[in-house]
Amino acid sequence: MAFSLVYVFLLVLQTYAASPEFPQSFDLGTGLLTNDSLSPPPGTSQRAPNSIIIGVRKGGTRALLEMLDIHPEVAAAATEVHFFDWEENYVKGFDWYRELMPYSYPHQITVEKTPGYFTSTVAPERIRAMNSSIKLLLILRDPTERVISDYTQVYFNRLENHKPVQAIENLLVHSGALNTRYKAIQRSLYDVHMRNWLRHFPLKQIHIVDGDTLIRNPLPELQKVERFLNLPPRIMPSNFYFNQTKGFYCIRSDGRERCLHESKGRPHPVVNGTVLQQLRLYLREHNLNFYRLVKRSFDWQ
Repeated sequence: MAFSLVYVFLLVLQTYAASPEFPQSFDLGTGLLTNDSLSPPPGTSQRAPNSIIIGVRKGGTRALLEMLDIHPEVAAAATEVHFFDWEENYVKGFDWYRELMPYSYPHQITVEKTPGYFTSTVAPERIRAMNSSIKLLLILRDPTERVISDYTQVYFNRLENHKPVQAIENLLVHSGALNTRYKAIQRSLYDVHMRNWLRHFPLKQIHIVDGDTLIRNPLPELQKVERFLNLPPRIMPSNFYFNQTKGFYCIRSDGRERCLHESKGRPHPVVNGTVLQQLRLYLREHNLNFYRLVKRSFDWQ
């Protein structure tokens, strides 16, 4: 009985790719089975990912995954697995990891997303041990804005859990100086983390998505991802529409429209101008170092 319950639960967690070959018993909108059949579609299996979205936290990873999932040859994992960066998950073994991947057809690629991988010191080596030729997707945004977005997420999470909150300036500044040990700042040191990845993977295996551009104009960035993953062009302008109320693009696919969760796009606090300038000055040198590492530049302040 216990085994059956676990099996049912794992099946519910899976995200099946939007393919006409999937039986009617599977609701592509909810990810739930709609009748008594618990068997996966014939010809499918759970495979290790062909590509992983490795980060960065608050860089647009959820938007990238959901937009990429429009493609009929992409099967996206439903949850952030944290296999390669959390020791308590990694010790469970590779079979445990693979069983959390969606069922897919042989012509599809499986994509997993865990933003914590980019800043993990151990994830690059572990991913390389699984598959040295895997294609990695890294979505980045202006690192200063990413710090503020990181703070905003934690701020609202603490409010919802009735925990005390602090003004962002109290976290950014310590003893009159910029608090460079603040985790949100550490996550925005892209050059530091990128060096670690380049010790294990060549740059040609890491495609960097411009998160700021993805939000403003998603299609060109997604077309670049299609080419990187050797996918036929299937994502079209008609797959997107601008939601005036939310202020960003939403998705139209398979006759359905959906936007990112309401927790996305929350308003950022107004940061003290002097503190903001200190933060930008500190990150500027790291940004320049990052540009040299990846041989391209970005429009970051």
